[in-house]
Amino acid sequence: MPINVVVDISHYNGNPDLARAAEAGIVGVIHKATQGLTMVDKKYKQNREKAIAAGLLWGAYHFGTSSYGTDQADHFLDIVEPDEQTLLVLDYEPNGDSTMTLSQARTVVSRVQYVTGRFPGLYSGSLIKQKLGNQPVDPVFSRCFLWIAQYGPAPTRIPPTWPTWTLWQYTNGVVGTRPHSVPGLGPCNRDKFNGGMDGLLRLWGIDD
Repeated sequence: MPINVVVDISHYNGNPDLARAAEAGIVGVIHKATQGLTMVDKKYKQNREKAIAAGLLWGAYHFGTSSYGTDQADHFLDIVEPDEQTLLVLDYEPNGDSTMTLSQARTVVSRVQYVTGRFPGLYSGSLIKQKLGNQPVDPVFSRCFLWIAQYGPAPTRIPPTWPTWTLWQYTNGVVGTRPHSVPGLGPCNRDKFNGGMDGLLRLWGIDD
């Protein structure tokens, strides 16, 4: 039975009260850290401090662009400075003329693995379904956990590269099934984990 205890946010969420969100049952926060080669989310470090003070699990994602993959990965890791319990994710979604290619995405996740010793997750929705389709298992992406974005009653058409989804962004705070809001955050992106609390902690690198 999936558990509904994760949110993902960025500077667009303003000044969240993460202590209040934790009191309301949120366990993990995944925050935008970087985009492309130079952009840094202006709320990343401030919200990281608040999340850690509130006892929340912390994750960071990089919004991919069509720039050179290795440089994007290095920019992401330079800003995040991840420890073993920082969940890392590549955000792979449409971005106009700057949409990342599959090859660039593979380069980013491979570089993150080379530097940190672990593959990041891959966040995507329709784009990864269009690009991978029903082709055989991708040897690089299969090492990443899948964080699927789909605002229907349940995730569907998971590419064969993954046996199932790990995280599911089921609402953007407006569309998708309820609940849409979290105390301390208001309407926001909410995510379900495909398992129980023990599995969520393992995903975050925390052993029982």
